[in-house]
Amino acid sequence: MDFFVILNGKRLKQAFLIIVSALFTAWIVYMENLVQVPVFSTKDGPKAVFKGEKDIALTFNIGWGDEKAAPILDVLEKENVKSATFFLSGAWAERHPDLVSRISKLGYEIGILGYGYEDYTAIEEGAIRKDLAKAQTAFGKLNIKKLSLVRAPTGHFDKRTLKIAERFGFTVVHWSIDSKDWTNPGIKKIQGNIQKAGAGDIILLHASDSAKQTAKALPGIIKDLQARGLKFVTVSEMIANGEAKTEEVR
Repeated sequence: MDFFVILNGKRLKQAFLIIVSALFTAWIVYMENLVQVPVFSTKDGPKAVFKGEKDIALTFNIGWGDEKAAPILDVLEKENVKSATFFLSGAWAERHPDLVSRISKLGYEIGILGYGYEDYTAIEEGAIRKDLAKAQTAFGKLNIKKLSLVRAPTGHFDKRTLKIAERFGFTVVHWSIDSKDWTNPGIKKIQGNIQKAGAGDIILLHASDSAKQTAKALPGIIKDLQARGLKFVTVSEMIANGEAKTEEVR
């Protein structure tokens, strides 16, 4: 006995659209799983902090350069900002002990930005451990010993990084507001990128030489945040003052 299946044109078109839609959705999900999401936590394991509950934290990454860190410290001192967190690479710190000492004496918190500029998602676990250990040793020689925070040098990290950092006794810190100052988009644009910041936000800024406009943008940023009644704290103070927020690892 022969069986025949007859589809009219309308139903065939509907079936085709459903199949295409399903394939497109599957492709989107697949691509999202490939993207490195830079804010992570594990369900039961170590977490990365990206936001708090109240106050606001200015954080500055310094990986290289000789010219931009001092002017930014000048601005913070002039504007009477008592609390900020500087994430320094060990290699930079070794070359600039006077600036490291100044950051510490001004009362600002120091965190580790690795030793070299390594993408932790692209290197082996042993290399991550070696980089963090080398940075820890470098800061120890500079008498900076109370280190509890680390930020992945490129901003990219994964579960391995979280676990390794935990073994070192470090908390991984990301950010909730990116100033994009390293792109040098203009002072007004940098300030505009931070205008949406509110209570609990951790702001990413840079004091490496690639960020040529940050020092000039900083006074306006500080005044705007203060005008909105936001108190500057270090990341550690923010963590201590309330529950830190995290997101799911992908």
